[in-house]
Amino acid sequence: MVTVVSREEKAPLVPFLKWAGGKRWLTASHLALFPSTYERYIEPFLGSGAVFFALNPERGILSDRNADLIETYKAIRDDWKSVEAALKRHHTNHRPEYYYNERDRRRQASHTRAAQFIYMNRTCWNGLYRVNLQGKFNVPIGTKSAVCLDTDDFEATSKALKKAHLMCADFKLAISQARNNDFIFVDPPYTVKHNMNGFVKYNEQIFSWDDQIRLRDALLRAWDRGALISITNADHDSIKDLYKDFPFHQSLSRSSVLAGKPSARAPTTELLIRNWS
Repeated sequence: MVTVVSREEKAPLVPFLKWAGGKRWLTASHLALFPSTYERYIEPFLGSGAVFFALNPERGILSDRNADLIETYKAIRDDWKSVEAALKRHHTNHRPEYYYNERDRRRQASHTRAAQFIYMNRTCWNGLYRVNLQGKFNVPIGTKSAVCLDTDDFEATSKALKKAHLMCADFKLAISQARNNDFIFVDPPYTVKHNMNGFVKYNEQIFSWDDQIRLRDALLRAWDRGALISITNADHDSIKDLYKDFPFHQSLSRSSVLAGKPSARAPTTELLIRNWS
């Protein structure tokens, strides 16, 4: 079994993206809830990769259905210097007119598309990723103007990503590759029963309750193969019942960050589910 390097010996990596449902709050306060030894790290809903970057595993499989997101990760892995240089140009040019022109533009090279993706993420409203029915990003400009951040370390991010296999695929494909002593971290869209889109429709494809069942079944099969599994999901009775065979359920408190007004960002809870103690 591969032993993860002691967390005290590793410089923490900060996610370079802000993502709806991101898990920075979880890694900031609850790293002890993750296993310290495993063979490979597998994450089928990558998003901003907060848990991946916090753990910085030696081997991994990272997956997401968002093709633009995965392309951005691959571009940083393969040519972070070009991505960073293109991002600095966005930093110099940023203003409302430039933002909307850039939002409607299709860049040709992978490193320029990656920089554009990061630029949009950092300057759009609340870091939201949303596309219309034609698949075009349509989020308005936000209030933040910082494009290049002090926390950026694309070289270290590239090194971390080189240790993982990246793919754009349905969650089932990544989970199907889990074997004995692999660790799967799962953070799906928070759809609950009787509410076919209980979280928010950010993209053109809704994660339905049937998808929640497909996910549960894929995880049960991975459990049979000996995988360690941690799941974050809606703190809702339908989710608790769906994962009733998993022995560990814990409600974790956090602040909501999706509301437009700070006054509306009330404390909420999420459910952590594990098949290991």
